Amino acid sequence: MTQQDIVASLPAHLRPFVKIQEYCRYTPRDQAVWRFVMRHLSGHLADTAHPVYMEGLQRTGIALDHIPSIDEMNSCLAQLGWRAVVVDGFIPPAIFMEFQALKVLVIAIDMRSVEQIFYTPAPDIVHESAGHAPFIVDIDYAEFLQRFGEIGMKAIATQADMEVYEAIRHLSILKGCASSSAEDIEQAEAELQRLDAANTESSEASLLTRLHWWTVEYGLVGEVDDYRIFGAGLLSSLGESRHCLDDDQVRKLPLTVNAVSQPYDITRQQPQLFVTKSCKHLSQVLEEFAASMCFRRGGAQSLRTAIAAGSVCTAQYDTGTQVSGVISDVLVDAVDNAIYLQTTGPTQLAWDNREIFGHGADHHAQGFGSPVGYLKDFSRCLSHYTIDELKAHNIVIGERAKLEYLSGITVEGCLKHVFRQEQRNLILSFEDCRVTDLSGKVLFDPSWGTYDMAVGSRIVSVYGGVADREKLQLYKPTPTTETPQLAQDAQLMALYATVDEINRGTQALTAKSREQLLHAIEAYPEEWLLMLEMLSLGDENLEQPLRNALAPCLNAQPDLAALIEG
Repeated sequence: MTQQDIVASLPAHLRPFVKIQEYCRYTPRDQAVWRFVMRHLSGHLADTAHPVYMEGLQRTGIALDHIPSIDEMNSCLAQLGWRAVVVDGFIPPAIFMEFQALKVLVIAIDMRSVEQIFYTPAPDIVHESAGHAPFIVDIDYAEFLQRFGEIGMKAIATQADMEVYEAIRHLSILKGCASSSAEDIEQAEAELQRLDAANTESSEASLLTRLHWWTVEYGLVGEVDDYRIFGAGLLSSLGESRHCLDDDQVRKLPLTVNAVSQPYDITRQQPQLFVTKSCKHLSQVLEEFAASMCFRRGGAQSLRTAIAAGSVCTAQYDTGTQVSGVISDVLVDAVDNAIYLQTTGPTQLAWDNREIFGHGADHHAQGFGSPVGYLKDFSRCLSHYTIDELKAHNIVIGERAKLEYLSGITVEGCLKHVFRQEQRNLILSFEDCRVTDLSGKVLFDPSWGTYDMAVGSRIVSVYGGVADREKLQLYKPTPTTETPQLAQDAQLMALYATVDEINRGTQALTAKSREQLLHAIEAYPEEWLLMLEMLSLGDENLEQPLRNALAPCLNAQPDLAALIEG
């Protein structure tokens, strides 16, 4: 399948986040950066990464000598039941998780710069492809990753979480662009610090992000005193893939669900890491955390979590009816059973993740409210009564009806329509309707229009986002913050290309080209990567001038010198 075919196969609301990889946009220097990073990583990780890693590189279409094309990757991933798409930098966490749930790897389209070869402030193709893809060949890990996506896309995020995400994305773009001013970066860092300081409550989404960080991104596998690397952040970092092995500087802790209580700092090397015993262990910890989440627990407490978040969430009745909107209130009885829920602003009603016709956000633009529970003198939930059985209780379409709930909530009005699905009543619509609670407080007034009442005895699940993502899209791409492309020195790029072609044997090293390369050493004294590429030619006439020119570069960058000499 081509990139276009894969994009077309995605749900419509995900397609705007996907870019098309124009392979020709990677410069010869980008290719040299890839070769340098992958040569050193693979040499080091052959002994320190989980054995699956090296096999996984080959089986997922990732070569050491060139940046992978997404088409190459997809031809390999298809055999594993996965796909890959490219995106521009950070995308909303819930969207990232949804891709993962669909067994789609999200690959950042950009290549890190030579200036950020040890650390990149934004996702790049090294991290996303060479870091995440290789372990997909392990079936247990692939299933864990997909399951993480399924759980992650249901996590409740706060408005503050989204503000922090936007600030991180903005800062990463500024740091990744050489033309950004120090003042702009300083302002963006200050804004992120302000938002972080204000975001004091850890949401489900933020806790799950920590678990993702300590496993998928920075995980170790094995025993505390005998481990291997499998986290993508470690596998794709020249610095941290070595630093993490220093047991004096980096504590190793056995992985438990308590890892969600450990925050992390993306701007520095991690002071501790967690060790999992196996993929099965990873899945156990993930499910243990999931058991505490609102989508599993439901009930009044989960509704209160959604209210505190202030974001769009979905409450699902035991009938399957789904209410998606900003949940603003929940009434409870003396034993904390939810008896009435209320949303504010555009609200969607759905069933089986499909918006119910006529019950979209346009129809419920001002919000939605509905009782929860059993009716008095009814032996089972109202949803299970046939139309004839409802008549026996004086609930007849076209006539006035009075529904009295055990909670004391009363719904009285003219029944106009009953929406049924799979022989169940899901929504009753009334005109001239008044809804009151036990104290007589008016919850719905006849002057407000038609009253659509959801049917169900319990709220069994509450989760982040909306039920039907095609009809109500919460996360929209922000094209104004796309990563800018910088102009390149054409002569310098030509030199990188020439050296690569000579190395590959597609061009001969002639006296003329040798003279050009000697001139380049003088013309570009800080291009240490170009000099290393030249050294790999093995030409004795170039070796000493190159080593002389490299010396000041390596003296100025001790980390680089240690890596090359090591």
